[in-house]
Amino acid sequence: MNNDVSELYCLLIPLSRWRLLVPRSCVAEVVGLGRLRIKDIGPEWLLGEVGWADRVAPLVAFETACGEDRPELGRRARAVVLHGLAEDRHHEAVAVLSQGLPQLVRVNPAVLAPDHSEDRMPGPVLCQVRMVNERPVIPDLERLDSMLVGAS
Repeated sequence: MNNDVSELYCLLIPLSRWRLLVPRSCVAEVVGLGRLRIKDIGPEWLLGEVGWADRVAPLVAFETACGEDRPELGRRARAVVLHGLAEDRHHEAVAVLSQGLPQLVRVNPAVLAPDHSEDRMPGPVLCQVRMVNERPVIPDLERLDSMLVGAS
């Protein structure tokens, strides 16, 4: 029996200027911002905390962590709660501000390729990829966790 995985379900998370691509298994939940507690101190990219499933997760403006302007908290904004993946993680989960609902996509080698057209993006980014008509970025969740520890 062949155990190779040739296809992966992922979510495209809409940000202000680009999209994040994360495996579906990394996403704990997509929640509204009704239980958002704004944080006035700390780095600009750390917006506060959002409640989900009787817990709280730090809410991050991912674009701002990469050096972009801070996005608006519009009507369609959501928090995409991602499981903490680092073995020595300090946060059970981290939420990323999304400018709408994520889109479920199936990714396989025929539709996904590395995108070397731009220099490496600053911030918690592993790489940028080319996927049909999209150029999403893959976040570095371990680095994001480390950034959160430094912000505490």
